[in-house]
Amino acid sequence: MSAAPDSPAPSGGTAAADPVVRGLRGLPVELTARVPRLLEAMRSVGSGLELHSTLNRICETAAELTDARYAAIGVVAESGEALADFVHHGVDEATARRIGRMPDGHKGILGALIRASDPVLLTNLTDDPRSCGFPAGHPPMHSFLGVPIRVQGEIFGNLYLAEKRDGGTFGDHDLDMLRVLAAEAGIAIGNARLYEAAQQRERWIDGSVAVTTALLAGGDTEEALQVVAEQARRLSGSAAGIVLLPAEEGGLEIVAVASEHPSRVLGVVVPPESELVAEVCAGRPVFVEDAAVDPRMPLDLARAYGPVMMLPLQSDGRVLGALVTPRTREGRPFTESERTLAAQFASQAALALMMAETQRDRERLAVYEDRDRIARDLHDLVIQRLFATGMMLESAQRRSNVPEVQRGVGKAVDELDVTIQEIRTAIFALQQGPAEVPSGLRTRVLREINMAAVPLGFKPGHRFTGPVDTLVGELTGKNLIAALREALSNAFRHAGSSRIEVSVDATVLLPDRRPGVRLTVADDGVGIPDGGRRSGLRNLERRAESLGGASWYGPGIGEGGGGTTVVWQVPH
Repeated sequence: MSAAPDSPAPSGGTAAADPVVRGLRGLPVELTARVPRLLEAMRSVGSGLELHSTLNRICETAAELTDARYAAIGVVAESGEALADFVHHGVDEATARRIGRMPDGHKGILGALIRASDPVLLTNLTDDPRSCGFPAGHPPMHSFLGVPIRVQGEIFGNLYLAEKRDGGTFGDHDLDMLRVLAAEAGIAIGNARLYEAAQQRERWIDGSVAVTTALLAGGDTEEALQVVAEQARRLSGSAAGIVLLPAEEGGLEIVAVASEHPSRVLGVVVPPESELVAEVCAGRPVFVEDAAVDPRMPLDLARAYGPVMMLPLQSDGRVLGALVTPRTREGRPFTESERTLAAQFASQAALALMMAETQRDRERLAVYEDRDRIARDLHDLVIQRLFATGMMLESAQRRSNVPEVQRGVGKAVDELDVTIQEIRTAIFALQQGPAEVPSGLRTRVLREINMAAVPLGFKPGHRFTGPVDTLVGELTGKNLIAALREALSNAFRHAGSSRIEVSVDATVLLPDRRPGVRLTVADDGVGIPDGGRRSGLRNLERRAESLGGASWYGPGIGEGGGGTTVVWQVPH
């Protein structure tokens, strides 16, 4: 049975819809005709979760709904005084490139809208005293409509419309429609921001796991630090990721760089007198708005960058180094959320770095203990037996009356003396501590060779060409020693060789005619198998490219070209 016309409406959705129906009845015919389009626009705006796509969709929908030629959203920065992002619709890519840099909100009508959150409706944009004109290549715009977008009660940005397609002006009906759309846009943007924040946190967590795994895997330390730099660059959306660790002479040394282009700053030391180094080493993060103009930044390193985060790698009150993520000059500033997530990532990386360091210390202690045992055995057993054997041979030599026998025994005794001296040299190398590093490049190369002789079971050959100690600079020499260590380590772990030859030539000319130094490490091992790991070779290439050089490999010195020859060359 149907209810009487004047019966009270049942509770539920019908009653809730009554105010809306009554409101629609009171709207002008022009606006009522556009309600279906408005409802469809609201549905479209709320149909996605990715923030930038949502902003683009809002612009397109607003332009279609109001028949505007151009639409844009200016996202207000956290400071509330400028625009952090600018999404536009109606301006093609070629025109956008001619215009150049997008509005920053510091001046003009867009800047005025940031400071005055009321809607703005203009018949002619150029007549408004707040207008500052258009840059070269900008399309002409006259009619203008702007309304604020609020997310959870706070101003997120402003929605702008310009230039009616029919050449007319925006009216109150357009303003009403845009207000409704802006309210729906605020809800959609709020949802998209929550989703993006959750996705962003998940990415940073995954990056922290990757860094921890790389550092604790027991592999190459330089490769693990490179993972830290690459993850920091990717996650923060920066132009580069840079890891710095304390340098022997003080300050912080750049030990890993992740960048689209080869970097020449690897091995550069930022001196301890730097204000930024002092801040980071004290455990305080540093955020720079524009590195190119900040007087605290080293000019050579900062010229190409804008916003920069410098985060201490700090764990349990101990600062192990620093993580730097610079953006380009045109890059947007880092948000508060990005700063917080990056600081947490740096703390996790520092904790993993400290754990890896502890793990390496335990392994190093075990190696030193084993080396001490080997040195004692060589001294107490091998040398004593060789010495006793030499004395027996000398005694036999004296009792023999045959000249040939005397000469042969004498030669054997001499060989035993040489062997004893070589064993004593090996014992001395085994007993050397890591801090006993000679200053000359030639001596440092020889020390690396002697140290490698212990695990290899034989001493690699060596050859020097030119005055390596005087021609090769300190930065180049430091990287050459690291490259030699990497190459010898690869030969020991993978080559299975019985012969290695090391050559350092300080007289070479690079392809661009610059004088340089070339390190060659050749072995007669198994060579590099197809599909085998290339991480060590990539480390050598990165290190050489950072200094303006190159690294490659080829056939070795075994029979028929067996084994591998690694070449690493850079300018002096």
